[in-house]
Amino acid sequence: MMTLSFKTAAATDLEKLISIRIAAMKESLENIGRFNPERARERFASNFTPEKTTLILKENEIIGFYVLFAKDDYLWLDHLYIDPTVQSCGVGAKAMMQIVAKSSEKKRPVKLCALKESRANNFYKKHGFKLTHSEEWDNYYTRPYLEESFP
Repeated sequence: MMTLSFKTAAATDLEKLISIRIAAMKESLENIGRFNPERARERFASNFTPEKTTLILKENEIIGFYVLFAKDDYLWLDHLYIDPTVQSCGVGAKAMMQIVAKSSEKKRPVKLCALKESRANNFYKKHGFKLTHSEEWDNYYTRPYLEESFP
């Protein structure tokens, strides 16, 4: 099992995070005919807020990240991307444990959206998220907070 650490991002991490996001989203966006690396770069860079971004590190190397912040009466998981070379190795599950712990601590559900054609939909369902509705490209999910950190 790989040992991971987590820390808040810095402005200097932007390019690395963009490259992970593009690599992680490529397959899903190609499946719906919407892969455009420049658009993906611009959309992420225009909203990048380092203090809301948590880096996932393996031996001080960034292998993923997530963006989680409070919104109204819930937490919004805006991004969760894992470098494709380490996907299916438990990295996402460890990140989700942190996200769920924050949800329990704040006593707020977590909401998110995922591309309809993404394998991430199964990941979120596996981790207790329930589909609330769908729109043209995205599925929307909610995971209620639990008193205990993780099921």
